[in-house]
Amino acid sequence: MLSNALRRTGSRTVRLTAVILALLLVPLGVTSAEAGSSGRHPKPTIVLVHGAWADGTSWADVVKRLQHDGYTVVAPPNNLRGLAADSAYIRDFLQTISGPIVLAAHSYGGAVITNAATGLPNVKSLVYIDAFIPDEGQVLGPLAGEDSALAGAFTDPASVFKLVPYPSAPAGVVDTYLLPKVFFDDFAQDLPRRQAMMLQATQRPASLLIITEPSGPPAWKTIPSYALVGTQDRIITPEAQLAMAKNAGAKVVKVKSSHVSLISHPDDVTRLIEKAAR
Repeated sequence: MLSNALRRTGSRTVRLTAVILALLLVPLGVTSAEAGSSGRHPKPTIVLVHGAWADGTSWADVVKRLQHDGYTVVAPPNNLRGLAADSAYIRDFLQTISGPIVLAAHSYGGAVITNAATGLPNVKSLVYIDAFIPDEGQVLGPLAGEDSALAGAFTDPASVFKLVPYPSAPAGVVDTYLLPKVFFDDFAQDLPRRQAMMLQATQRPASLLIITEPSGPPAWKTIPSYALVGTQDRIITPEAQLAMAKNAGAKVVKVKSSHVSLISHPDDVTRLIEKAAR
């Protein structure tokens, strides 16, 4: 009798345990399905391309924010040797990445991604930060705007740049460094002086070719684009940025910033990149 009672109690316990487990596993099953669904739409890799007279560390504060929000971020070097060569290098780099990409660029880097991303199906959006957004056949110099601090370089390059020869350069081509006055007054005027001095001392030179080579078929013809316009930019004037953004059909955000909004306003830049990533 006692043995039978124990067997009945044990059987009820097994059945009760099974019911409890089933109830617990129902939400777990839903969560797994949701995870699988999100797995089919992974976050894109964010690729950040720096501009002239800078390097990848100019994105440092943006990188930290994007990584905190769970994005994979890479900031390859932009060699600053000329639009054709730089675009080819970044294009080869992009082709090593599987899955969706959001491609963001600052300044001259905007022209590079405009050329590098053309025809690449996994680049889902382009983000231009105080950047050139050229159309086919355009050269960058005139696109900076009549009131740009770079405008004087077309008649007297030495008034804007320190000019330095480099090996194997084409005839008449040199490397350019922004003169201290241009850097402090027009390039990074909203940064603390000590920070601006460090950036000026460590700037990477850009070949004169970057502002003279024509741009190719633009990626923004087929890829959605976004543009952040610094309203105090003196390198690429706000008017010039807005005109290029309108021509490209880009969604525009304005920020009260110098040319280096990625350094002085990293929160605004990060928000726009993440908007493009959604």
